[in-house]
Amino acid sequence: MNRPQFSRRELFGATIAALAAGAPARLVRAQAGTPAAEPITPALVEAAKKEGKLAFYSAMDLPVAEKFAKAFEARFPGITVRVERSGAERVFQRIGQEMESRIYAVDVVNSADGAHFIVWKRNRWLAPYLPEEVARHYPAQYYDSDGLWVTTRVWLSSLGYNTNLVKPEEAPKSFADLLDPKWMGKTVKALLLTAVRS
Repeated sequence: MNRPQFSRRELFGATIAALAAGAPARLVRAQAGTPAAEPITPALVEAAKKEGKLAFYSAMDLPVAEKFAKAFEARFPGITVRVERSGAERVFQRIGQEMESRIYAVDVVNSADGAHFIVWKRNRWLAPYLPEEVARHYPAQYYDSDGLWVTTRVWLSSLGYNTNLVKPEEAPKSFADLLDPKWMGKTVKALLLTAVRS
């Protein structure tokens, strides 16, 4: 895939970590095998301003994605961020359909499913770019060795069971245990939200 030297997606990717970090830039050496970490330069900002806008497809909660967009627009006036929020599976499907149709609308994507990045990487749909803020502030295990993605959030999933129906010694100990046919039709995946009142 041919692409310009700088693009709005590179600027957006570099800035997400910079906004979170808030630290001054310094030279960072990339890990062995990864692309060189790149700073946000005036040339990069000017090239992004010429494009003027970017499309951010996200599975984040809409208010969170919009805060990212607003923070980016405040830091880089003249570049508008259009947030396209949907569920991770819909984002994945949409990008697949757009790529098949040669509609390259998405600039930056955030998905709640790490497997999506494996597919996109295999399909060569991701452009390599390692922001120096990521190389400086993230352990190497949280970004792709080829500089194609970075982990920005992690969700924990835990197993729970009804002690009135399942004895502790019979309870599943891992998600793999749930593949046992005895649990067929007896499991529920739920999202637990906790509200804290101030």
